[in-house]
Amino acid sequence: MNAMLVVLVGCAILVVGYIFYGGWLAKQWGVDDTKTTPAHELEDGMDYVPAKAPVLMGHHFSSIAGAGPINGPIQAAVFGWVPVVLWILIGGIFFGAVHDYGALFASIRHKGQSLGEVVAVNIGERAKKLFLVFSYLTLVLVVAAFASIVAGTFEAKYTDTGAVDMAASATNASVAMISILFILMAIIFGLLVYRRGAPLSVATVAGVIGIIICLVIGLNFHPIYLSNNVWMWIIAVYILIASVAPVWILLQPRDYLSSFLLYGMMVIAAVGVIGAGLTGADAAHNDMPAFTGWVDTISATSLGTMFPALFVTIACGAISGFHSLVGSGTTAKQLDHERDAKPIAYGGMLIECALALISLAAVSFIWKEYLAGDIRVPTQVFATGISRMVASIPGLEATQTTVASLLVLTVSAFCLTSLDTATRLARYMFQEFWLKPGQTYKDVTGIKATLCNPFVATAITVVLGVGLGMTGYSKIWPLFGAANQLLAALALLTVCAWLGNIGRNNKMFYIPMGFMLVVTLFSLFQTVTARVGMITSDNPDVLAKVDWGTYAQAILGSLLFILAIVLAVEGCMTIFGKKNKK
Repeated sequence: MNAMLVVLVGCAILVVGYIFYGGWLAKQWGVDDTKTTPAHELEDGMDYVPAKAPVLMGHHFSSIAGAGPINGPIQAAVFGWVPVVLWILIGGIFFGAVHDYGALFASIRHKGQSLGEVVAVNIGERAKKLFLVFSYLTLVLVVAAFASIVAGTFEAKYTDTGAVDMAASATNASVAMISILFILMAIIFGLLVYRRGAPLSVATVAGVIGIIICLVIGLNFHPIYLSNNVWMWIIAVYILIASVAPVWILLQPRDYLSSFLLYGMMVIAAVGVIGAGLTGADAAHNDMPAFTGWVDTISATSLGTMFPALFVTIACGAISGFHSLVGSGTTAKQLDHERDAKPIAYGGMLIECALALISLAAVSFIWKEYLAGDIRVPTQVFATGISRMVASIPGLEATQTTVASLLVLTVSAFCLTSLDTATRLARYMFQEFWLKPGQTYKDVTGIKATLCNPFVATAITVVLGVGLGMTGYSKIWPLFGAANQLLAALALLTVCAWLGNIGRNNKMFYIPMGFMLVVTLFSLFQTVTARVGMITSDNPDVLAKVDWGTYAQAILGSLLFILAIVLAVEGCMTIFGKKNKK
């Protein structure tokens, strides 16, 4: 694999897709910059707060990116680089970016409400309830996983005697310190920009300098050494507060500033890929095959057959249902102008695709070690591959360790940004389940008023998510890939139904939503039948591996399968005229 050629040509294709296909979509859907966005119409200083395009891009991109576009392509590389590249490019331009752009635009035209409300208005109230339940359960799983991941990157390591192993804990302590400093800096940034009227350009320069200072301080001064459980409790308190705080004081500024870390990571990676290509180092590591076969025989735990594994494993780098929840949950409530939807949603997705291509380049550079199983953790693969590429450039040989550490720190930091965004989105979903279209928690009484209270709804979400994270979310995590992609299929179906109801061209959704439904249903079928097979097996060795997670995957997988069928049928009835609500 010629990594430099793949990345450069791939990025050029993504740019062409953004200009021409993204522009065509805007015309087909009737994007109108003269319309007042919900951020202005419903501005409340809490959730509905207009944000300048660069700031909102920072929030949106930081929330959707995380480790997804890194993990997926690296894991899917076991099928060869050609299938991965094709899915990233085709999926990104015609599936993922359409999905993200459509979800954001549909929410804008429904007063910034989530896709659940779009489902209620355009398909039906029952479908809305089912969609919200599914979305909420998916988000609880995200909260559980990300809380556990963040705590794992912060936790101290201990010796056999129970004492803190300072040397082994240093990196984690640095990550924790940098994250804490970053939160404090974001609050100061928000106060300066939104309450003191500081120019965004000046505040941005100061913020970037602040990021560097945070990194320097955190790498050299990190006195906080706490256990995993303590960090889980601290994270629970943090996301509880962060998810109900006004978006201008933390979410907007933190995600905006965090995006510069990601942009910086991508610049470093691009320098490494191009540098390795120009110096010939890439040619010396041209080991990754174009295609390895239809079945994964490389992973320690096989991904199975390329269909559906490829399309479930590569989510954020091609299409991810979580993106629709971000776009319709928080981004839509902050959009300043309708013209901003294209660069933020469609463009943000394609930037993720570029990062996915870079991730593939990273694993190709250390393919022999990856194949041998010496380096398999995706974050480590990414950091090692890119840092070695950078170190192959004359004059930068001594930077490998530093670059690798910075890359790991950056990836870890983004898990935290996605965590409280997911918590806020789950709160929205929980509230909307009890409310009728157009209602807020202030419009209801009794038990509904209590359940819909932002603090109560968030607390329930935090307890469920963090509790699951502390007791073993990994037991049911294998379902997440299929659940996430199923969410994408349902989001595509929802936007398609709405566009059809208002008389706009929706045919660009037919193939993506049909394909993703088939992929996810097939994946769920495989998971359920495999788990049922384990439960009903008469082999003692197989039965020994059965635990509560096996039963949970079988039950939840079956429910998700049935839910998808019901929603797909109702959505198709709406789309194809039998239940049209024009």
